[in-house]
Amino acid sequence: MCIRDSLGDALVSEWTKIKSVRSTMWTLGVMVALVIGIGLLVAVAVGAQGNEVHTPLPSFGFFGVLLGSICVITLGALTMTSEYGTGMIRTTLTACPSRGRVLAAKGLIFFAVAFVITLVTTTLVALMHSALLSGTVTDAADTGAWLRATVGVSLYVATLGLLAMAVGTLLRHSAGAVTVMLGVVLLPLVLGLFMFSESLEKVREFLFLYSIPSQLGGFYGTAVGDEGPTGWTPLWIMLGVTAVVMGGAYASLTKRDV
Repeated sequence: MCIRDSLGDALVSEWTKIKSVRSTMWTLGVMVALVIGIGLLVAVAVGAQGNEVHTPLPSFGFFGVLLGSICVITLGALTMTSEYGTGMIRTTLTACPSRGRVLAAKGLIFFAVAFVITLVTTTLVALMHSALLSGTVTDAADTGAWLRATVGVSLYVATLGLLAMAVGTLLRHSAGAVTVMLGVVLLPLVLGLFMFSESLEKVREFLFLYSIPSQLGGFYGTAVGDEGPTGWTPLWIMLGVTAVVMGGAYASLTKRDV
């Protein structure tokens, strides 16, 4: 039950929901398996070559995180849309009439869970690569590079999942929200590949540089181009976009009937 004037009760309620539904276990379980599994395969493949590699160690975590982020997106969308699908949203809003408080509680709990799981997973992959590839990779990475490849990536992926939750709030449909988010992640790169005209060169370059895979690669120093966002800049971009969409989600939740 959520007391009307207590955010704490709303947080407890949402924590109970997210830890008890099977979708959380499956989506985050698959994410962990993908990030660690692909990370291990990359380490084995690079180590088997026997040649020195001039790429900082944290960069090899990019491939697993890119695929694993799709699982976080799916869970983010389901955090809201599953309640609309089952009709549970009526019970939730009856127990806690403040719709803004419900949205805030869902967002905080989801963000915390996604961030912690991603941080633990990316840190394990980074340590695994350090142990397996220390004699193969010659380029040393500074503390900032390690922080971006663990904390930075985890914040970005969790925020991306929060964006999916906001889209789910707007669409109220699981398949639709996941499809839209997959389009957001993949469509810019696909469109850019088919823009052959010289008149569209700047558009193509923008799509490549600011696509989500390129922004994610910016944390690892593997962005598509030198002019694209690097360092912590992708996180600020994602936070800004998510804040705008979350504002729309709040307006939609408070004005529309359930």
